[in-house]
Amino acid sequence: MSAAYVQKAYKDLQADASCKSMLKKFLTKEVVDQLKDKKTSLGATVKDCIQSGTENHDSNVGVYAADTESYTTFAALFDPIIDSYHKGFPPTAKHPTPTFGTEEQINAFVNLDPEGKFIVSTRIRVGRSLQGFPFNTLLEKDQYAEMEKRLKEAFNSFEGELKGTYYPLEGMDDATRKQLIEDHFLFQECDRFLKSAGGYHHFPTGRGIFHNPAKDFLIWVNEEDHLRIISMQMGGDLGQVYKRLVHVRLHFLFTSITWNYLLILRRFINLKTVATYIQKLRSFMVLYYLFCYKIHQY
Repeated sequence: MSAAYVQKAYKDLQADASCKSMLKKFLTKEVVDQLKDKKTSLGATVKDCIQSGTENHDSNVGVYAADTESYTTFAALFDPIIDSYHKGFPPTAKHPTPTFGTEEQINAFVNLDPEGKFIVSTRIRVGRSLQGFPFNTLLEKDQYAEMEKRLKEAFNSFEGELKGTYYPLEGMDDATRKQLIEDHFLFQECDRFLKSAGGYHHFPTGRGIFHNPAKDFLIWVNEEDHLRIISMQMGGDLGQVYKRLVHVRLHFLFTSITWNYLLILRRFINLKTVATYIQKLRSFMVLYYLFCYKIHQY
């Protein structure tokens, strides 16, 4: 069944002249023959990884790893995609040892705009997965519930500025939902690419949002990653935002939660821009492979 799906997906992608996805580019006949019958120890197949790009030919990438082993079991597909997406990260490259930095390095982060002339807000987001669980594509309902149970126990251990409240999506009352929408904290099952990848199986079971009273520390549970940990605040104090994130890591070290992959770490700076500098800003971002989400002119 899986092999037949992959073979048909290859033919359909190649036949669609409008499709420009990395999946189409790197899912060659040789790769199909090599991977179509393989499985990870958790049961993931290459079908699980490519179904989003197969159903959405307008995808830019088109693949979702179904578990951590997908990156090695299906390396013939993932390696060239990763190399191309990051504009140079071949299979021989080594990922740096996961670390949040030494005390000296952490303290080097300062307020980038102490006078408040340019930066509206600063946000850092980390995506993490929990060891022993597949990604959303393969998660069963009882696994979602088990992950949520473990994470709620961990959240209850938070102290100081990190202490807060967990709001499960399942059974959420209207008043809480309204407030989370107003705070721009609520996530919903609205991404068709993630939906095709199986990311909304059993929704909203096992999904929820944790935040502190100051609303400058937020965790999404099982939105796309197992965890999306967010530190944010108004202004340009990157140091304060980053230190808050490091404190989260230290709290988790004393719980039963075991990290797996550091999926991503992103820094977001919301800048005040004027029309005369927009083109310069665009050129700068292209040069350093930065992403401009949206431009508002002030």
